[in-house]
Amino acid sequence: MFKLMSSPRFLRAVVWFDASTGLLLGALHLLLTAPLAEWLGLPPGLLQVTGALLLGYAALAVAIAQSEPMPRGWLWLLIVGNFAWALASLALLLGSALTPTLLGQAYLMVHGVSVAALAELQWLGVRRLPRWAAA
Repeated sequence: MFKLMSSPRFLRAVVWFDASTGLLLGALHLLLTAPLAEWLGLPPGLLQVTGALLLGYAALAVAIAQSEPMPRGWLWLLIVGNFAWALASLALLLGSALTPTLLGQAYLMVHGVSVAALAELQWLGVRRLPRWAAA
């Protein structure tokens, strides 16, 4: 596992995965707003806004993944964004402003944990970048 994480392709693969999941979930939030709102117990407006944010995030992640070398500063933006998204998911889950269904609670929990894990993997990858890759 540690050998894989020290590969120069590790961070790029994580960023591509992050971009693809952002694209998929953003599209789902926008294309299936009404059914998701009913199933998850989340407001349609929240799903539309997060869908648009996810698509924008995915576009940024694609641009970063395609860059050679990957820009360290923009990578940190992805990491901070992922940690913030994980905290927001947790806040929605634990707060009293929304009443998500059981499926919605599971969705927020899985989403928060998986996004935090992606941020951690990206953080580990950035720390292994050579200093000269700070473009």
